[in-house]
Amino acid sequence: MIDVGRHARSVAPLIAFVASLWAAHVFNIALQGALTERFGLIPRRIDGLDGILAMPFLHGDWAHLSANTPPLLVLGGLIILLAPDRFWTATLLGVLLGGALTWLFARHNNHIGASGLIFAWFGFLVALGVLERSARALIGAGVAVFFYGAPTLLGLAPEDSRISWDGHLAGLAAGVVAAWALHRPPRRAPEPWDAN
Repeated sequence: MIDVGRHARSVAPLIAFVASLWAAHVFNIALQGALTERFGLIPRRIDGLDGILAMPFLHGDWAHLSANTPPLLVLGGLIILLAPDRFWTATLLGVLLGGALTWLFARHNNHIGASGLIFAWFGFLVALGVLERSARALIGAGVAVFFYGAPTLLGLAPEDSRISWDGHLAGLAAGVVAAWALHRPPRRAPEPWDAN
């Protein structure tokens, strides 16, 4: 059974993380976008490598950050609720691997925003459901698909050329890899014992 009270308290670091994205955006505005120019992820350029870690903290405008905030809270909260011991490892893998894949393969542009992490968390939840097939994992996968399945598909083929669909795809792949690396094989029923 899920101890909701205990897990509700463990959501505090997620809320602090999302608050730090808002604080970074205020700071970036005060610097007239200097952080975006200096720390955005620019594929295949050495000076764009620091964007692998910085990208989730940089957003183009308030609308961009506001659009990313609800899925960060919902998907991140789901992982904390259903697999709390794997949250930070899955997050780190999502950011590092997703960012590295974006740096290696994405279109030449300045990639910013936490949507790569959102796609990583979505991929992690869905892949965990497929791999573990426990009630918890299937609930997480089902809720993720119900709320964000359609937006995820649209995010992989956006109409706006400014949207980093390649960063989204990299994040999704990173989330699937994180689920594969961190999953626990489903328990098998013991073989029946013939007493005769």
